[in-house]
Amino acid sequence: MVRSFVTPTVVVSRCIEFDHCRWNGDMITSHIVDRLKEFVDFIPVCAEMEMGLGVPRDPIRIVGGKAGEHLIQPATGRDVSDEMTLFAESFLDTLPPVDGFILKNKSPSCGVKEVKVYAGPDKGGSIGKTDGFFARAVLARYPDMPVEDEGRLRNMRIRDHFLTRLYTFSEFQTVQASERLNALVRFHSENKLMLMAHNQTLEREMGRTVANPDRIAPALVLERYREQLIHALSTAPRYTANINVLLHASGYFRDRLNHEEKAFFLDAVQKYREGRVSICAPKNILKAWIVRFGEENLDNQTFFAPYPDQLMELDPLDLDRGRDLWT
Repeated sequence: MVRSFVTPTVVVSRCIEFDHCRWNGDMITSHIVDRLKEFVDFIPVCAEMEMGLGVPRDPIRIVGGKAGEHLIQPATGRDVSDEMTLFAESFLDTLPPVDGFILKNKSPSCGVKEVKVYAGPDKGGSIGKTDGFFARAVLARYPDMPVEDEGRLRNMRIRDHFLTRLYTFSEFQTVQASERLNALVRFHSENKLMLMAHNQTLEREMGRTVANPDRIAPALVLERYREQLIHALSTAPRYTANINVLLHASGYFRDRLNHEEKAFFLDAVQKYREGRVSICAPKNILKAWIVRFGEENLDNQTFFAPYPDQLMELDPLDLDRGRDLWT
């Protein structure tokens, strides 16, 4: 049950745990990004600083109207829309192959979806929300890549989905680069249960792609599989799909367990169904059985370890080793 992982390369907003480069000279604390430093290769970037706005600097905001959206510095009246767009394109042009992005939430340059749009450069309420200007270039250049902001990554389900996509895509990059169909067969076999949880229909289609009945060129098979993989992992699995996979996996042990063991597992599944425990409870029971019985059909399944175990963190306040709430 021990996996080795390819080390993903991730672009990150420099102000998150790397440098004091916010408009006011602050640095953003993120225990998630800080923890990831050990497990990914980060490429930090601060679009606002590196395009010449400096630190500290007068803040910028997105202003919308009939003429479209512009990136304005209210204190100076300066429109930096074109400069930001040019910097973003230039930066992305020089990037090595990357596997994902973690950007500063709500930032007019880097924010994803939740950036406020204002009617004018002066004070006043927002009129809508959009993507930051640098984030727009990222999303346009890498529409299928895992892109999240550090605020959303505080949510355990969003973080799990992001990390699953990040490590799965990173692993597949090595498979595609090899142009070897036997590597694709191994990859699909190891990810079978994880893909079933995300999209059972697509998992079956991907199996047919791997079988390659028409004997097309390996590069074309791999590209087709890549498109299916992106689609399959585009949304997080529903809890009902996870339960189907858990029950499917438990079938490998049906003749090797006593009644009490089966009941104990099904009780954990029911508690997961009711939202009283995380999926880790029934997963860990299955993992114990895999080790106990040496079940080779499940031993290498990424469903049980989609990314390094050290990244499967709970909020410290929810743990008995977290902050002492009685002091």
